[in-house]
Amino acid sequence: MGITALVLGLVGVVLGLFVFLFWMSWLPALLAVIFGGVGVSHARKGRATNKGMAVAGLALGIVGLLIAAGSAVFTAVVVKHAVDDARSEIKEAKEAEESKAAEEKKRHLSFGEAYTFGNGLKVTVSKPTPFTPDEFANGHAKGNKAVEITVTVVNTGSRRVGVETGMPDVKDADGISAQLVIDGSGRQKVITGAVPPGGKAIGKYAFSLPPEAANPVEVKFSPDVSQWDDAYWSGPSS
Repeated sequence: MGITALVLGLVGVVLGLFVFLFWMSWLPALLAVIFGGVGVSHARKGRATNKGMAVAGLALGIVGLLIAAGSAVFTAVVVKHAVDDARSEIKEAKEAEESKAAEEKKRHLSFGEAYTFGNGLKVTVSKPTPFTPDEFANGHAKGNKAVEITVTVVNTGSRRVGVETGMPDVKDADGISAQLVIDGSGRQKVITGAVPPGGKAIGKYAFSLPPEAANPVEVKFSPDVSQWDDAYWSGPSS
């Protein structure tokens, strides 16, 4: 009994030192306690002479059980932290995706609505209105429908902000781009330069749509495409 307890106690302790093998170490440690207790009892009754081995086995068994219990707690904590971290990452990824989707939705507006970019420029795109190009117009084919787009930019910030790429892009519902119309009437105005705090800049742009252009028409615009994603305005072309 004493020898068995000693061997099982050693096995339990050694296995317990490998933290994630606690599920294997508790059984030999428990058996070491049982056999060690029986061995000590036999030694007291004079039935055995290896009381030291039995005591050592009993002690090692107790130590093995303590190590197994501690390893189990440690493993449970580690697993819990790992699960919590995984859940946190999933939650953060989901929230980031939802935030991105919400921001994307905000950038799709109807004509006449305003969108404020991160630099403080609040942009409004008007509903397209009919436009009659003059006889010297470039970009307008006979039979096409010409419309005018008005872009209003208001600086809601506290510093001057430049409009680096203030040219809108117009497409119909099928994704076909409209042709920019340039004539000599002086009615078109391109937004350039910087807008002072509280200031306003208005751009007027004419586009030529083919007769079969499908509604709704979509206008894409950004005051600086290198920094800010485009916002989109849509609605019927007239």
